[in-house]
Amino acid sequence: MLDRNLIRTEPEFVKQRASVKNISAPVEQFLKVDEEYRSLKVQLDSQRNELNVVSKSIGGLFAQGKKEEAEVAKVSAKALSEAVAEGEVRERELDAALYELELQFPNLPHESVPVGDGEQDNVVIKTWGEKPEFTFQPKPHWEIADTLKLFDTGRAAKISGSGFMVYTGLGARLQRSLFNFMADWQTEERGYYEVYPPFIVNRDSLIGTGQLPKFEDDLYKVDDDLFLIPTAEVPVTNLYRDEILDVWQLPMKFAAYSGCFRREAGAAGKDTRGIQRMHQFDKVELVKYSLPETSYDELEAMLADAESVLQALGMHYRVTLLCGPEMSFSNAKCYDIEVWAPGVDKYLEISSVSNFEAFQARRANIRFKREQGAKPEFVHILNGSGLATPRLFASILEVFQQEDGTVVVPEPLRRYIGREVLEGVGRYGFSTNQPNATQP
Repeated sequence: MLDRNLIRTEPEFVKQRASVKNISAPVEQFLKVDEEYRSLKVQLDSQRNELNVVSKSIGGLFAQGKKEEAEVAKVSAKALSEAVAEGEVRERELDAALYELELQFPNLPHESVPVGDGEQDNVVIKTWGEKPEFTFQPKPHWEIADTLKLFDTGRAAKISGSGFMVYTGLGARLQRSLFNFMADWQTEERGYYEVYPPFIVNRDSLIGTGQLPKFEDDLYKVDDDLFLIPTAEVPVTNLYRDEILDVWQLPMKFAAYSGCFRREAGAAGKDTRGIQRMHQFDKVELVKYSLPETSYDELEAMLADAESVLQALGMHYRVTLLCGPEMSFSNAKCYDIEVWAPGVDKYLEISSVSNFEAFQARRANIRFKREQGAKPEFVHILNGSGLATPRLFASILEVFQQEDGTVVVPEPLRRYIGREVLEGVGRYGFSTNQPNATQP
């Protein structure tokens, strides 16, 4: 949510910066309602003052024997009281209308965000490592997974529909090893505090992070007030909703594993092969509460934290700075980390690292005090994937595949998965060496 005074005092600036995201902010509607709201407040303040004066005069008039004047004053007080009560009802209606309009304003992009029209205008700011070279034609991850029986697309579709996956055998173990490794890495090596959050949140939590009301169609609804989380960003960001922190507590750094659930309503037909785009997936999320003046330094540090996972695994990637239209509704600046996947011959987005400045904190009312008695200020909130598993899983299979069909396990994962190579071990307990057996 934007500062209400910013919209009032700099409406053209707000419109221009929102347009960088190709979003039309309801500035004129807001200003019209706000004008009535502020005018009404002035009127109500005047009426309340007049009511106080008249009410106080009644006793004095009776004491002076001015009964008729006192009765007139009582009639006037009653009319003023009724007018104030009616005005307060309208005041609450207008304040609610302003709030609903405010929720439609996107966060404004930082001045360093590139102007553009789409993905082609994102700016690659760095690359790390080299693309792997092969003496054979690398296979896409779904072919490798089928050979090694690492996941079962058909049975997942039977159970839940498209966009879901059953990981099997060593695939299930690899999946588990990834989020265990990443949670340990961010907490033990990068200094984050681990949180294991609920996977179901209420409507207020999603309003706080900006998913609601705009993106309700992308969410899985449990009931009218509860939703499956699209990311651990939502519960972790809301840990301190409606609270005031002390300055010494900042920055706060959280790492949280969670399942994530997204309908992906606007992504039909995109990246449908394998596990490039899923309705349910696992992720380790990074969230920071920061002082406003240091939040962009914290953004660069968080980017380095997310990158460090791929560096530890020895995987080539690039970092792009997103242009306005490619950014989310809520962030002010965003980097994407894209890992190279040789089997599909393209980079796969594996993390977005963003600074939301005070946008989420204002919606969730998360503040801090610089000293005792100081006016509370809104914290700056940042988050990033550290990392998401489906595309990391896919990229590992493609990057570390061998000509004989096996996959070498990256060294940091070996203590989690308990082996150095993934090879065919059958599915659902059936041995690949069992004579005359058809693999399920």
